[in-house]
Amino acid sequence: MRGNLALLKHAPMASSSDFALAVSSELESVLRFKTVDYFVTRRPWLDLYGVNVRPVAPFGSVSRRPYVDSALLHRCLPDELLFEVFARMTPYDLGKASCVCRKWRYTIRNPVFWRNACLKAWQLSGVVENYKILQSKYDGSWRKMWLLRPRLRTDGLYVSRNTYIRAGVAEWKVTNPVHVVCYFRYMRFFPSGRFLYKNSSQKIKDVVKCMNFRSSKADLVFGGHYTLSDDKVEAAVLYPGMRPTVLRIRLRLRGTTAGANNRMELISLVTSGVNSNEATAPEEDILGVVEGWQDDETHNPDVPAVSHKRGMTPFVFVPFEEVETSVLNLPVEKMDYYVPG
Repeated sequence: MRGNLALLKHAPMASSSDFALAVSSELESVLRFKTVDYFVTRRPWLDLYGVNVRPVAPFGSVSRRPYVDSALLHRCLPDELLFEVFARMTPYDLGKASCVCRKWRYTIRNPVFWRNACLKAWQLSGVVENYKILQSKYDGSWRKMWLLRPRLRTDGLYVSRNTYIRAGVAEWKVTNPVHVVCYFRYMRFFPSGRFLYKNSSQKIKDVVKCMNFRSSKADLVFGGHYTLSDDKVEAAVLYPGMRPTVLRIRLRLRGTTAGANNRMELISLVTSGVNSNEATAPEEDILGVVEGWQDDETHNPDVPAVSHKRGMTPFVFVPFEEVETSVLNLPVEKMDYYVPG
């Protein structure tokens, strides 16, 4: 009996001390969270990934260690479905998605995504040639090839902004006005080797609507073909009419960062005349017709060859999602500071 009373006497004391310890530690953690709340930015989207997300093996890894991902999004979205989503994204969207979490980053490292992107971007070179370049220059890494090999971007427009000063005439005034004329060269490239060209004073947000193969003749959008050799671009477009003229363009690709390919230097711009037989050739043959021509060569005496020295501003790449907000839409008086870089 005395033993039972002793147990009862000591039992409440132990439980109360345990409760006190639990309460004190809980209060301490609450105070700590309140203090941290002033220094840490709230990120509600992180709730989708749980508290701790461990790095997981890439998709298709040989590792078979059983692990249950604590992230809510990863439990709801199987790896197979996640792979299908990434397979339908553009390479630039894949780069943005790889910044979301470690699992997405490791999954996007899968060479299948970058192989498909490379074979599509350089489809003119052929599959065999692309594999040879992959092994000889880029150590068998498709992702490295995508970042380092020059390529023409097809997810937007290349724009060259040019200005010149024209003297005006004013009546009943001592001085004549001076006009600043601004015009743009627009180029849109396609992986198949075709491109669209347009000269216009319209802003890019208005021109992008007609830069496709369904545009009407009133839009004055002309189609041509191009070739890419390393960072050199050779392009030609035919202006139809009573005196057909071919426009030959030589460009050099570069980028402000690795893999950007967002600038093109205009090396030469030549217009030449073509005869009636060359003018009636299929559109895809016009680049082959003018291949090897000299800068002063013309095949129509009524249209002399002209090598243009003005309007040679470099091309700047503008993605489709940035067309509406691009600085190239600003008026002339607010664009005096603009430098392509």
